[in-house]
Amino acid sequence: MTNETGRTVAPDTPEVDWDAEAAAFDDEPDHGLRDPEVRAAWAARLRSWLPGRPADVLDLGCGTGSLSLLAVEQGHRVTAVDSSPAMVERARAKLAGRDARVLRGEAATPPVEQRRHDVVLVRHVLWTLPDPAGVLRHWRTLLRPGGRFVLVEGVWGPLDPVGIPADRLAALLAPLSPAVRVERLSDDPLLWGRAVTDERYAVVATV
Repeated sequence: MTNETGRTVAPDTPEVDWDAEAAAFDDEPDHGLRDPEVRAAWAARLRSWLPGRPADVLDLGCGTGSLSLLAVEQGHRVTAVDSSPAMVERARAKLAGRDARVLRGEAATPPVEQRRHDVVLVRHVLWTLPDPAGVLRHWRTLLRPGGRFVLVEGVWGPLDPVGIPADRLAALLAPLSPAVRVERLSDDPLLWGRAVTDERYAVVATV
């Protein structure tokens, strides 16, 4: 993803001060979802990825809670986790009065003890973690039988690309899921508030 200066960054990247970034985080169209068309585009995608019935959704690296809010509005119960106190503060304000709780903690090892969920929802976080395969195995223990991963990732930057390609993420999920589906997102400018040319995608994997 890019911040308001256009620099490629991602949640949990060590050199980024996410408390400092929090105030302007929602200025990015796909972060704040302030534009009605962008918001509607993400809401439609999320509705297609999440269960049709009310479910327990664990949103890891939630940022200011924009996807969590969409999930709650669609009838789901959300536990949102972020390591930045400033992000957590904004997410709590955004989700106040909703069927959601926001916790401060690391995405790789969320502070949910052994509580299981129907969905692990993660956007633009997994590729920043040093051991994505190990993290996925841990997240698998947080899912109920029949639960699913919903992972939104990509590869950004034409000169020095960063990220995780879709085929690599699908391969990492293969030992954990009998059904892995990749959905390409680069060709939908409404999701990003502009046309993009890099690789952006979602993986939905049922366990």
